[in-house]
Amino acid sequence: MNELARLAQSVQAHAYAPYSGYRVGAALRSASGQVFTGANFENLSFGATICAERNAVGAMITSGETKIAELVVATEDAGPPCGLCLQVLSEFATSDLPITLVNGDGKESQHTLAEFLPNAFASSRVKRVE
Repeated sequence: MNELARLAQSVQAHAYAPYSGYRVGAALRSASGQVFTGANFENLSFGATICAERNAVGAMITSGETKIAELVVATEDAGPPCGLCLQVLSEFATSDLPITLVNGDGKESQHTLAEFLPNAFASSRVKRVE
């Protein structure tokens, strides 16, 4: 198991999931090599729930980084990132972003962002102001 997978499983233990019981941990490596982690945290107002992946991206952004080089997501059943998270990831990564899913037994499967979000609403398709 690689370093990011161990970190994702470690932070998964800190997830706050009293409503769904679905704990998620995420660890990403930025283009500069820095590592950021996140765990999901639920809220009774379900729309206010924050996914682990977006939590890790937020930590990366607040440190001044904007490019994701690698992502690992740990769940009990190796579930993929949700659609909202995939869209957020596409803002800060290329379609060939390696995404590793890890289940509760430590089994890993390798994917890319394009496999999960083949026709992303990409920043490159929209006129940017900067």
